Amino acid sequence: MNRMEGKLALITGASAGIGEACARRFAAEGADVALWARRAERLEALAEELTREHGVTVHRDRVDVRHREEVRSAAAALLDRAGPPHVLVNNAGLASGFDRVQDGDFEDWDRMIDTNVKGLLNVTRLLLPAMIAAGRGHVINIGSTAGHQVYPKGNVYSATKFAVTALTEAMNLDMAGTPLRVSSVDPGFVETEFSEVRFHGDRERAAGVYEGFQPLSGDDVADAVFYVANLPAHANVLRMILLPSAQRSVSVVDRR
Repeated sequence: MNRMEGKLALITGASAGIGEACARRFAAEGADVALWARRAERLEALAEELTREHGVTVHRDRVDVRHREEVRSAAAALLDRAGPPHVLVNNAGLASGFDRVQDGDFEDWDRMIDTNVKGLLNVTRLLLPAMIAAGRGHVINIGSTAGHQVYPKGNVYSATKFAVTALTEAMNLDMAGTPLRVSSVDPGFVETEFSEVRFHGDRERAAGVYEGFQPLSGDDVADAVFYVANLPAHANVLRMILLPSAQRSVSVVDRR
């Protein structure tokens, strides 16, 4: 059963990777979508495609979730145009750098903390009151297996994703007494631009991350997100950990 048709899903980080795949999946199921990301040209192209192919309403705003006033403005505009989203997919996030703590780059740390933790909080804080007032809604945070196990040189990125795990649990408790649901989908290796961003544009090094096994795709994660969102209102997946079959932990992968 498709429970998302005609509903509104807001997806952050929607211009690429998991976010773009989620936008495509929700639109294909007849949901209107609100797309937030930093890259306006990509958003515009995606919005035109989704409108043309699926006939849904697409709202799009250039938003850097690190900048609270940008989020505040975009949230106010969306609430005025369309009302609160039925589903909020907090997808915007990244890894930046791959160093031991003693060698870490402060700018990399700020970028990850400001996006993965504070950005998620900015978006959630500025939309959740309207969702509560409407008496419905579902927050789905995109976490990571790195939010459950750490790995060498993954220190600060893992710390931010451990924070997402904690925030998902805390939000779930805070929603007690309301009909709102809170979930996280926590994938392992997903072949997107993630590693290229982590390695500051080094495509060859990024490609090596996925050699020797079949990683997840953005579409695989979008399938999981849609499944969680599409459950009946009385059911909630608090946490889903999604791995490629070759991955056994954050650091054990069957490579051929």
